[in-house]
Amino acid sequence: MKVELKRVNDAVHFEASAPSSTVKVQIDGSPEIGGLGLGVRPMEMVLMALASCSSLDLVNILKKQKQEIKDFSVSVEAERREQIPTIFTKIHMTFSLKGDINPDKAERAAGLAVKKYCSVHDMLAAGGVEINYSININS
Repeated sequence: MKVELKRVNDAVHFEASAPSSTVKVQIDGSPEIGGLGLGVRPMEMVLMALASCSSLDLVNILKKQKQEIKDFSVSVEAERREQIPTIFTKIHMTFSLKGDINPDKAERAAGLAVKKYCSVHDMLAAGGVEINYSININS
């Protein structure tokens, strides 16, 4: 696996790319270090990676179980320590699903997706980050 990162301007705006996609990801720093709000911040990208890694597997498992997903989203909130580096200490993901979905199947699928199949979860958890989740299902 390989990615490329290029500086875009004289501040701290970067553009990342990977051979797997033609999409470019815009990354920027906080205003305190010269960021201009032209991209997501690196630690936000870590949360996005956790959310997407878990969600890919969760949706795939539910589809295999013939669950009808009409809508899906996940919200991720994190706490960071104050000491530098300001790493994450706690992360909570809230999966919101709409459709004809069995709650027991959704709970089991989420457990597998988050704790068994998601590599991002395992890397963060190995570093001592407490990660949990909840599921909301609306018909």
